[in-house]
Amino acid sequence: MLIFIDESGDPGLKVYAGSSQYFVIALVGFENYEEASAVDDRISSLRREHGFPENFEFHFNKLKPAYRRLFLEAVAPYNFFYFGVVIDKAKLMEREFQLKESIHTHACGLLLEDAKPRLNRAIVIVDGTESKRFRQEFKSYLVRRLKDDSGQCFIKKVRIHNSTTNNLLQLADAIVGAVARSFTAKKDAGEYRSLIAHREIKVEIWPK
Repeated sequence: MLIFIDESGDPGLKVYAGSSQYFVIALVGFENYEEASAVDDRISSLRREHGFPENFEFHFNKLKPAYRRLFLEAVAPYNFFYFGVVIDKAKLMEREFQLKESIHTHACGLLLEDAKPRLNRAIVIVDGTESKRFRQEFKSYLVRRLKDDSGQCFIKKVRIHNSTTNNLLQLADAIVGAVARSFTAKKDAGEYRSLIAHREIKVEIWPK
């Protein structure tokens, strides 16, 4: 099983001084490598069809609306699923929540707990260029949070990849971008998420 995780927004709490109101994180899952490979190939072929260079990154927030739709319509027929968590930082401040961990770590915990029933010795791939120490700490956190009754971890490996060279992290970026967009007041707020609604398992808003 392959899992890809990406985020939208920033984890800062200064909502009224420049930070985003929402921190959104999404998990995109594939039950088997064959389907993941098929989506990977489809994204590569999409570049060729529209004359983009091979190293072009489908970055949701930088794409024109037409290309956002094209991307999501191209991947929507494939068999993947996704979960999301939306942290409303304004509510955190209003309720004076005191987190024992960072918003990023807390959101990852909520996300993976929701997805836990679907996980089976998953390889988790996260967008970023964090250090080896971060990767080790993140994996240790997952091992603590995601064990079954026998003590076996649902996560097999955690890897950090660069989204510029990973089509499936670009898929995760599009999914989390579509979810984040749906929480704005923009004219196309719900349009993109509706294109992949049949792939959505759960999007949790926290705090409730």
